[in-house]
Amino acid sequence: MEDILDIREAVVADNPLLATIIRSAFKEFDAPTCGTVYSDPTTDNLFQLFTAQNAVLFVAELNGEVVGCSGIYPTEGLEEGCAELVKLYISKEVRGIGIGKQLMLQCFRAAIDFGYKKIYLESLPNFSKAISMYEKSGFVKLNHPMGNTGHTGCNIWMLKEL
Repeated sequence: MEDILDIREAVVADNPLLATIIRSAFKEFDAPTCGTVYSDPTTDNLFQLFTAQNAVLFVAELNGEVVGCSGIYPTEGLEEGCAELVKLYISKEVRGIGIGKQLMLQCFRAAIDFGYKKIYLESLPNFSKAISMYEKSGFVKLNHPMGNTGHTGCNIWMLKEL
């Protein structure tokens, strides 16, 4: 039987599963938890966070099971026409088969639909495979953060023109 991938918008019932997927990735890759999405209180209430205007959180389901997420968010302090690619995390069991890329592409389409011209993201060296995917998708590294993400623990900043 072939696997069935469905990408849909988040619902409130996704909150605990998504928080677990996100925090599990930090533990798995021994990434810093302070000043990152790991310790961000909004991580437990992602559905509510993404009710903001011109924001969306997508959830990936593989064969009916929630396995990841990613979203577009109008982070405060970013320049006009720029949004942030956020919360791109995939369950360990299904990484490496293209789900992250599919989520990211869905986010690019949504950002364009919202009228954004640029996408910003923040990451950590611990997530080197994701960073490689971002670079292959047209993101370039910056030497400084943008906007007011509150994630002071992140030290990789990237930007993509849409």
